[in-house]
Amino acid sequence: MSLLENETLKLRALERDDLDLLFSVENNSSYWEVSDTLTPFSRDVLLRYIENAHLDLYEAKQLRLVITRASDKCVLGLIDLYDFNPHHKRAGIGILILNRFKRNGYASKALDLFLNYVFGHLDLHQIYANIPVENHASLSLFQTKKFEKVGIQKEWIRRRGSFEHVALYQKINPNH
Repeated sequence: MSLLENETLKLRALERDDLDLLFSVENNSSYWEVSDTLTPFSRDVLLRYIENAHLDLYEAKQLRLVITRASDKCVLGLIDLYDFNPHHKRAGIGILILNRFKRNGYASKALDLFLNYVFGHLDLHQIYANIPVENHASLSLFQTKKFEKVGIQKEWIRRRGSFEHVALYQKINPNH
């Protein structure tokens, strides 16, 4: 079994066939508030993004992997490493499970795989997550994985006409 798979899931690189997935996710305005997106993306822009997804992490400063079910390769969601800082050996993490697959434990299993990869293979010192305080499912997930709440960013994001606090969670590499 590879570094990015277990008996349930596989994390894989973006492929051209993922264009429709990216188009639907990136143009879903309900996700924009946590991704700082203000405008939709064209298929051409997203295709160029996929074509450049092979760039080295040290050059691109980000990595997006597709979460698939191991048994049938069904696409379940995406997991991202962003704001990669090689000097300080840290990065942000984001995870999105498609609505029809939520509440099946996929986010937890994907996060386990990804943490093993970023701490074991990439040897990062820490990972952080910015989570809206109203996103109880995400807060619970990261708390379960022993991320530590280290602060609140007050009125950090605007959602439905009002401002919402965002919790900052960190996980230090246990092997450092």
